[in-house]
Amino acid sequence: MTNIHLIGGEKGGVGKSLVARVLAQYFIDKAIPFMGFDTDRSHGSLLRFYHEFAASVDVDDYGSLDTIIEAAAENPGLRILVDLAAQTHAPVVKWMDESGVLETVAELGLNLAYWHVMDSGKDSADLLTKVLDRFGSRLSYVIVLNQLRGETFEIFEKSGEKDRALGLNAKIITLRKLHEPVITKIDAVSSSFWAAQNRSPHEPNGLGLLERQRVKVWLRNVYDQLDTVGV
Repeated sequence: MTNIHLIGGEKGGVGKSLVARVLAQYFIDKAIPFMGFDTDRSHGSLLRFYHEFAASVDVDDYGSLDTIIEAAAENPGLRILVDLAAQTHAPVVKWMDESGVLETVAELGLNLAYWHVMDSGKDSADLLTKVLDRFGSRLSYVIVLNQLRGETFEIFEKSGEKDRALGLNAKIITLRKLHEPVITKIDAVSSSFWAAQNRSPHEPNGLGLLERQRVKVWLRNVYDQLDTVGV
């Protein structure tokens, strides 16, 4: 059981927030208790789409970040989901180092997983290299190949980082592409995936019959991928 999930990737636009939203919906559908923390104060996706389960944290305030670990320590069965906005990696790593976060998590018997969400570009592979260099075996890793941001991942495959990550027992999953107009309609009404599937097609931006079916098929595939991770 992984208690704390950090959804990162550092680079903007790779789909970190989408992965956080899917995980939130997965926890809800599987009746797994969780709490979300959003580090994006201006466009926080967890706060927007799953506000009843989420709170805001300020990455420049150690006291604010501390609430992530405190929530996990006080509720051992609770999953903690943290959506790391672009450009938050450095302050979060500084907080982890200066606060002894990894040591504290180990002492508490908790598990922390870093989700590296990737597009198909070289930047994502290079950023993964930096994360693995920095933390090595001290973290658990889930690498997400996001086909909504690129269909082939040859750069990652040929970089050597895949084998390196697998050597560190990383899990690698693929997020299939979802028809872009469906995502656009869901985002337009700030809807959870459940609400989008149940919204009347006659409402503004409501999904049509086959659009709802596409979401169901897509989520089913994503859930199958998440089941292999053991969240």
